[in-house]
Amino acid sequence: VPNRPVTNRSAAPEIVIITGMSGAGRSTAAKSLEDLDWFVADNLPPAMLVTMLDLARRARAEVPRVAAVVDIRSRAFSTDLKSAIAELDDIGAHPYVVFLEASDETLVRRFENVRRPHPLQENGTLIDGIRAERDKLRGIRTEADLIVDTSGLNIHELRSRMRDAFGNERDTTVRVTVVSFGFKYGLP
Repeated sequence: VPNRPVTNRSAAPEIVIITGMSGAGRSTAAKSLEDLDWFVADNLPPAMLVTMLDLARRARAEVPRVAAVVDIRSRAFSTDLKSAIAELDDIGAHPYVVFLEASDETLVRRFENVRRPHPLQENGTLIDGIRAERDKLRGIRTEADLIVDTSGLNIHELRSRMRDAFGNERDTTVRVTVVSFGFKYGLP
């Protein structure tokens, strides 16, 4: 069911897979989870998801929650990711899939701002690459647990959405540190 929220914090997912359109904010979402003390692997081949979870389970105290950014740069992406998700389900991990998307106009603007080609653009136009990626990701999108359209979001709003979805009470409370010092004793 798309947009299924993480309602029970004690039963938070063991593994989160962040995927979606290039330029939609996958890196920002990954950094948000890192800030929430998740172990995050970027550009992980889908076939490595089970291995990563196994290593995290062995180091339970040090790595309680893991996330992986999986994207179209892996050429057999959609079939590999679907089979990796099925394999994770078989071992009882039940990954939570976050799909990030944005409108074509937003993605074009973002790619033009960074002056980088789209990964699937090849010899075509930027919009051709975006449409090709959208077609390849259609199956994964329909199976995602959370779909976030970042077209109207800035970096801070996306980070807030990730914190709301995957943070716990400790992560969302305001923390204040007070340091008292005097320059005659040196810098704190």
